[in-house]
Amino acid sequence: MQQRKVRKSNKQSNAGLMLVFLVVLIIVSACSVRSVSLYHKSKELSVTQAQLEQQLEDANNRSAELEEREKYMKTKKYIEDEAKNKLGLVNSDEILIKPKEDDD
Repeated sequence: MQQRKVRKSNKQSNAGLMLVFLVVLIIVSACSVRSVSLYHKSKELSVTQAQLEQQLEDANNRSAELEEREKYMKTKKYIEDEAKNKLGLVNSDEILIKPKEDDD
């Protein structure tokens, strides 16, 4: 009768060990799947970060260009250039030479 108890105990111990192994296997599998998912998400975020950094650099360059243009627009040279281009005005010491128009 004692041998039967030992055998049952052995079978129960094997079943318990298999159950623990199965639980550990499920946990490891879940962690692996989550790890792969996080790896892909990390790659996507890296690409997004690179794009945003490029956009920031472009915006900073554009801002610098606009600041330079603003400085230029406050100068006398800008006012003279605009008067010449838009209004056709010239300085008193300049001679304006226009090409002859062909009337064909």
